[in-house]
Amino acid sequence: MGIAERIEAAMKKIDGLQRGCMTFHDYMALCLYDPDYGYYQQGSVRVGRDGDFYTSSAIGTIMGEKLAACMAQWHRRLGRRSDTAEWGAGTGELSKQILQAWAAQSPMRREEASYAIVDNSPAHLAAARRLLEPAEGMLPLHFLTEDQAWDGAWRRGGPLIVVANELLDAMPVHRIVMKDGGLREIGVTLTDDPDAPYVETHLPPSDPRIVQSLERDGIALREGQQAEVNLNAERWIARVGAMMQTGVLILIDYGHEAEELTAAHRMNGTLLCYANHLAHDDPYARPGMQDITAHVNFTACRRAAEAAGFREQYYATQKQFLLDYGVLDDLMNHDGTDPFGAAAKRNRAIRQLLLSDEMSEIFKVMVLQKEEEE
Repeated sequence: MGIAERIEAAMKKIDGLQRGCMTFHDYMALCLYDPDYGYYQQGSVRVGRDGDFYTSSAIGTIMGEKLAACMAQWHRRLGRRSDTAEWGAGTGELSKQILQAWAAQSPMRREEASYAIVDNSPAHLAAARRLLEPAEGMLPLHFLTEDQAWDGAWRRGGPLIVVANELLDAMPVHRIVMKDGGLREIGVTLTDDPDAPYVETHLPPSDPRIVQSLERDGIALREGQQAEVNLNAERWIARVGAMMQTGVLILIDYGHEAEELTAAHRMNGTLLCYANHLAHDDPYARPGMQDITAHVNFTACRRAAEAAGFREQYYATQKQFLLDYGVLDDLMNHDGTDPFGAAAKRNRAIRQLLLSDEMSEIFKVMVLQKEEEE
């Protein structure tokens, strides 16, 4: 049984009004996270040159160094033995940059902190082990699936710092459309055409929280306009809040406030697919063999965080975050004779992170703090 058969079997099990079809959310969840055939569960590394997309950690070590500086500040402010986790850590490249920056700039004693690399992809966890375990001077490391991370047995009981870089955008989303003056949820059903086996249909919203989320964010869609609702991101933020008495959650992802995400020029939402470093908008082209993603609604993230006991401490574009943490001071003088030298490469990485519209302005950094209740 392949992914297509899994999707068909799942549709046949659905009763009621949705019989013979599933919500796009459930289709996306199967395509990305089916235990055997899901995009992130198969035996391939998905990030980097050999994968389908890059993250900011692939552009030099700048982002990791600035995140390390931010996280080190919070370790000092929290003032007790603390634990850190990168959630959705991929192959561990960003964690390596953070840990190396800590070792060089503000070394912590092993008894003061530990570090968890959390990812549900077996291939990614294995790659992270190969990358990080041989390194010297690292904090105590844990390589965990999400279930193991939620279990909390690896923690020491003190403050917790969680960083999530491009995690929320990979969560399955509900797709909503305004049709004939009412909100409908986009579903997926099968056809008899082997060249186009999937077709979209419209269903009543499958979860009342979908409409509630839109209303709380002040979203009013125009006739024919589509949007994505990421209830999984809201639930994940709530769960992180529940697992810590005191700590910090750092979110780095591409997205906007709700008003921008549903502006008049975004009639088709923000859903995109990635394969072989090329982007397109057909989520049915290669089920299980391509990434499917949507922009993050930071208005909804902030709302979910406040409900979970967090207070927003920082929110800015990635460009502003890098500037606030002194990235311009990292530019290095060089004679220009070696364009492939370390100084030239570092300067190019800084320019790319600051000047690339795709990353510098669309990517946001949100820092949320939770304190013990008195």
